Amino acid sequence: MDFEEKKERAISIMKSKKMWSSNYAPPLLRIAWKMGIRIPPLPFARFWQVALLMGIPIGSVWGILMWFFTWKESGMDPTDAIARSLLFDVWMGISMALYHWWRRIANNLPDWDGLK
Repeated sequence: MDFEEKKERAISIMKSKKMWSSNYAPPLLRIAWKMGIRIPPLPFARFWQVALLMGIPIGSVWGILMWFFTWKESGMDPTDAIARSLLFDVWMGISMALYHWWRRIANNLPDWDGLK
């Protein structure tokens, strides 16, 4: 089974379990699919894939917004702002990866490699 077939099978399984599409195929993942990046729906993806896909963009946008709306005016050192943004990237990525790992277990989803 090729990637697209497995993806559609995984999505049909999650729909049958009444999972929200925003949980298994959020906008960031849909953009990645349109760019040709082959990442399984989030509950089926590997821990590090979810951590990178969700942590880096969300944490980076958060850091930029915090810089322009709060940190810059308070006189925060740019190095400190970057360090805080990186910590938030890591925290967000791990949190989202744990959430989707839990969703896979709670919904008794099969392993990506075992999809048929």
